[in-house]
Amino acid sequence: MEHGDVIEMLDSLYSMISEAWGVPLGNDKCIIEREKALDIINEIKASMPSALAEAKRLVAARDEFIGNAKKEAEALRKSSEEKARSMIDEQEIIRIARSRSAEMISTAEAKSAELRRVAGDYVDDVMRQAEESLRNSLETIQSAHGAVRTANGNRPVVSSSRREREPEEKDFISFQ
Repeated sequence: MEHGDVIEMLDSLYSMISEAWGVPLGNDKCIIEREKALDIINEIKASMPSALAEAKRLVAARDEFIGNAKKEAEALRKSSEEKARSMIDEQEIIRIARSRSAEMISTAEAKSAELRRVAGDYVDDVMRQAEESLRNSLETIQSAHGAVRTANGNRPVVSSSRREREPEEKDFISFQ
């Protein structure tokens, strides 16, 4: 018999007792059919071992299910904690990387500004030296030009690139 049958038999026995006729002068006593009540009780006794075995099996299955659910929940909790730790580690790595990146950019910008300053100073120095050299060359040329004028008696110096040359003093022979 199944578990449901035992409950039906107990319900039947309960109905038999609750609907039974009361005994005169006995408030808590009643008359029931002895044979019918004993048959129901015997059937309940006979089905009890199988019902108990089924109940034990169900309890064991429930306990196993609960145990598996607890194991899965624990594994899920551990996995979640590990993932959370990993995410925290990743966030820390990202924070460190961003910090280092900012430091590197700052350092690169500072070096770039310094290089621009040094390059500007170098170009300025080279230009100043070139200007000074040109000034010295111009002074030398002007000095040489002045010396040539003085040697020629302050007459204009004619360029040798002219096709027609102006006659110079030595080209004339003087008879006196």
